[in-house]
Amino acid sequence: MKVSDFNYELPENLIAQHPYDKRDEARLMVLNKENETIDHKIFKDIIDYLNPGDCLVINNTKVIPARLYGKKDTGANVEFLLLKRIEGDSWEAMVRPGNKLKPGSIVYFGDGILKATVLDILEGGNRKVEFEYSGIFNEILDKIGLMPLPPYITKANKEDNEKYQTVYAKYDGSAAAPTAGLHFTEELLEKIKSKGIQIANVTLHVGIGTFRPVKVENVEEHEMHSEHYYIKKEDADKINLAKKNGNKVIAVGTTSCRVLESVADERGMVNETENDTSIFIYPGYKFKCIDSLITNFHLPESTLIMLVSSLAGKDFIMKAYNEAVKEEYKFFSFGDAMLIF
Repeated sequence: MKVSDFNYELPENLIAQHPYDKRDEARLMVLNKENETIDHKIFKDIIDYLNPGDCLVINNTKVIPARLYGKKDTGANVEFLLLKRIEGDSWEAMVRPGNKLKPGSIVYFGDGILKATVLDILEGGNRKVEFEYSGIFNEILDKIGLMPLPPYITKANKEDNEKYQTVYAKYDGSAAAPTAGLHFTEELLEKIKSKGIQIANVTLHVGIGTFRPVKVENVEEHEMHSEHYYIKKEDADKINLAKKNGNKVIAVGTTSCRVLESVADERGMVNETENDTSIFIYPGYKFKCIDSLITNFHLPESTLIMLVSSLAGKDFIMKAYNEAVKEEYKFFSFGDAMLIF
């Protein structure tokens, strides 16, 4: 299977630069994977496709202000993007300019309130760095860090940065938002609960590796970066109850999907777990747990468009994407949404 099979033409003006004023008023393309039909709705209509007893699974990770601008002790400017905590105050970071930061290099941020020492060069060119500071690390990040908006968002303002977070974000750790969840409001979630739909949480800290380009020609040769996740017993119980009763498990976003498919047994049941996953889902994969998926529109030739193609069929997904372009849906992180059921 070729990576080029997942390409499509996307006009630049369809890449969303700003979030919707009201999160749940984004457009929603609804795909029936059995009948291969396409309907056009508004996101808040999602409740019409959820039934009592179903389980909606959300990723409650929180994006940290992971982009840091600092200076080496030589005075040279340096940019860090924190990807994931390795242990303690050691982090994996993407750095620029990379060729200048050798092991032993020291970088200062925020007029010296945060100091980083480069410990090692990791696979792919990222760095293992150790931070030194006084106080609480996350409070320092809040003071000097910036929200790591994707590079295709070039016109964001301060308010947009604040909206690059789900309303249910809880646990710090992501370098990117689980963007399907950005469409939910607290009011919509309450309506969903009132209808008798269970809401279960998983936590997967999103790394930039999820979005990195596929550089091999054959899909099967691509290797995913690992990401840390956990699922608690109370949430596993909600998911298992839906499975046992023949109700649907609906994953909000590819991150929630990847957690569930990483932990599920052959019957689709899940247990309380904490681990790392590098699961790569592409056409030919047999889903064990999820029945439906809420997701945004993804980059051409990305692992994420491969994942949705595995659920709904590549030809149907490419047809839907081409229709989305024709109908001028907005794409990527701040864009419109898709429901596959």
